[in-house]
Amino acid sequence: VQLVESGGGLVQAGGSLRLSCAASGTTFRLGLVGWYRQAPGKQREFVAGVTGVTGATTYANAVKGRFTVSRATDAMTMFLQMDSLKPEDTAVYLCHTLVFGRDHWGQGTQVTVSS
Repeated sequence: VQLVESGGGLVQAGGSLRLSCAASGTTFRLGLVGWYRQAPGKQREFVAGVTGVTGATTYANAVKGRFTVSRATDAMTMFLQMDSLKPEDTAVYLCHTLVFGRDHWGQGTQVTVSS
């Protein structure tokens, strides 16, 4: 299983970014899939997730109403639409899947929000 994120960058507060995660060796219809983030000096935290089979979504309170997680129709790519970005959203964002009994992580993509 390989996960590759893209779409990070530098954006001003209030702006938007769309992250993508491309999967190989699995699909985003299996297991639990989602996005986490890790800011410097802080623990990795859950951002948003999708239950593979049902498509049900969950969000951390800090991003609810601003971020939207979705999957492409072929379920080989997962997206995180991030709107109304805040400086505290600055972090490395990582794609994750729990499938075949194991956790799998992407390498991460940096998101920096300037004030």
